[in-house]
Amino acid sequence: MAYRNSRENKRNCTFVRIFLPLIIAIVFLQTSDCKNHQWHSLSLSHHWPQTVCLMASEACKVPQNIDYWTVHGLWPKGDELCNKTWHFEIQNVKDILPELKLWWPDVLHPNSTQFWKHEWEKHGTCAATLQSLNTQEKYFSKTLDLFHKTDLNSVLKKFNILPSSNYYMLKVIENALVSVYGVMPKIQCLKPEGRSAQILGQIELCFSKDFDLLNCTHDVFSTHTTENDRQYANYLGLSVCDPQEQISYPPIEHLY
Repeated sequence: MAYRNSRENKRNCTFVRIFLPLIIAIVFLQTSDCKNHQWHSLSLSHHWPQTVCLMASEACKVPQNIDYWTVHGLWPKGDELCNKTWHFEIQNVKDILPELKLWWPDVLHPNSTQFWKHEWEKHGTCAATLQSLNTQEKYFSKTLDLFHKTDLNSVLKKFNILPSSNYYMLKVIENALVSVYGVMPKIQCLKPEGRSAQILGQIELCFSKDFDLLNCTHDVFSTHTTENDRQYANYLGLSVCDPQEQISYPPIEHLY
């Protein structure tokens, strides 16, 4: 009996010695890779759906239920794709799925799962260095929370900046937002060929790691911008709006 116990103890010790480090490594894998990446602030990006459509196709139509600015993403400034092994799983956000579908839709496709997957794997895995953003539900929930607190849709309406055939100057839009938020936003436009005015497309509000509002840079690219960001922005045709040119804020053309 003593001999058998001795063998079992040795077997258990061997198992612990061989497999425990492996188990720890697997558990630690999702967050350890992120800790090697540094970022300094967050950007809450809003899309104007009609401009998203124009970037995709002249024939694109926005779903009937969407007539407001939607979430593009919450982006840590300075890094991306921090942990390629930490994949998005839709069941991790099942409790907030109705809100995601309403406020964070992919306006180009009926199923938004691939859009959320892209945002999590590119940006969320970097944001996860913060305890308040270190799960998929926390990341998406906090983004929606910031979206509702800043309430960009209501702020623009308050200053009578509305989708219409009218044109606006960048300073008018900036002044309205600064008067409410107390910080400078980053406002981007689409500058398609053959059009007389740039088109309002994206508005970013910037935050510290404590979620306090910060001034956003006016530079299209910071020193931390990756080549993927440059290629993506060039593909979309978005850049910081030209203060000397008129801005079109087009009404949404719905899919009937």
